[in-house]
Amino acid sequence: MALTDVAIRGFKPMAKPFKRADAKGLYVEVFPNGSKLWRFKYRIAGKEKRLALGAYPEIKLSEARKRRDEARSKVDDGQDPAIDRKRQKAAAKISANDSFEHIASEYIDKMKREGKAPSTLAKANWFLSHLKPAIGTMPISEVDPQLLLAALKKLEAKGNYESAKKTRSFASRVFRYAVATGRSKSDPATLLSGALITKKARHYAAILEPAKLGELLRAIDGYTGGPVSKLALQMAPHVFVRPGELRHAEWEQFDLAERVWRIPAERMKSRRPHAVPLSNQVMGILVELRALTGSKGFVFPAEHTRQRPMSENTLNAAFRRMGFTKDEVTAHGLRSTASTLLNESGKWHADAIERALAHGHSDATRGAYARGEHWAERVSMAQWWSDYLDQIKAGGEVVQIRAENTI
Repeated sequence: MALTDVAIRGFKPMAKPFKRADAKGLYVEVFPNGSKLWRFKYRIAGKEKRLALGAYPEIKLSEARKRRDEARSKVDDGQDPAIDRKRQKAAAKISANDSFEHIASEYIDKMKREGKAPSTLAKANWFLSHLKPAIGTMPISEVDPQLLLAALKKLEAKGNYESAKKTRSFASRVFRYAVATGRSKSDPATLLSGALITKKARHYAAILEPAKLGELLRAIDGYTGGPVSKLALQMAPHVFVRPGELRHAEWEQFDLAERVWRIPAERMKSRRPHAVPLSNQVMGILVELRALTGSKGFVFPAEHTRQRPMSENTLNAAFRRMGFTKDEVTAHGLRSTASTLLNESGKWHADAIERALAHGHSDATRGAYARGEHWAERVSMAQWWSDYLDQIKAGGEVVQIRAENTI
């Protein structure tokens, strides 16, 4: 039965606290000292929680019901009114220089002054845009793991698992910067590393049979799409790089006299610089490209503007137009193709192949040694691989492969 003001005034204190329900989760709790406090009971994400709504008689029954209805509305919208209240209280204490947004922007400015790539800065601002609605105005020292997790879970709810993890990582860097500059004492983001969904590792479709690879190479040569896209398709199988590294290639990274493509660290997944030896076939493709795009800016510009690289979907879309399904071949899968066939050839040291794929070493000293030791071998391997691709594209005798390594 719903409460009345008369009934509430008549509740006498007892030796232990007791509760009397009103409706829709609202109840009054009477304490031994005679105080009467309003509470709202609700469930969010399957967990039962309680929200304090004030003391009676300062908060009358009608006002308590109004506050309950406001809180219920937030719950219906998927918001936690307890967290929302905590955020509002923290915002009330805000200082212009210690909000999460201010310190994150300061950290991004530091990245800019350190010479980080524009794309890296753009990603940082993108991560910040997902955090601002939840914690942007809060003093950074007031942000706790629960508040941060609520923001990250919104990304997860959209299926953006990797974005949620990267946003957490960005937040962690901001918190550590705040600790280093004396504006926070801890990094709550580190406590959430196991709280987010880890997406199942993706395996990219790849052609591993020489005859089928020859079929793909012939289809690429017959491709009737844009000339820049066609040259990107022709170059991709030769250089072992990731699609993003290929499409973001800039002419200033290429030393055609030395026959090397030097990819800066900020363009690499490993965040380490990488060098790619250029075979005769790749040099020929670059000569054609330079005639089309000039010698400055992106090697593979977008179709309608030279200010942006080609779309990340360009290569895979071209494969589909050529009749190859996503279960047969992907642009990223060309790396698996090269790795598998080079290893099976038995001609090349496994470390040389790993370095060509820009896979790092767990041992930093060994990695530094391998970079120097295997460069000459990688140059020879690049030319052998390009010649091999030409051979199977022509439908010629396929080089016999063997399981054991001859090096």
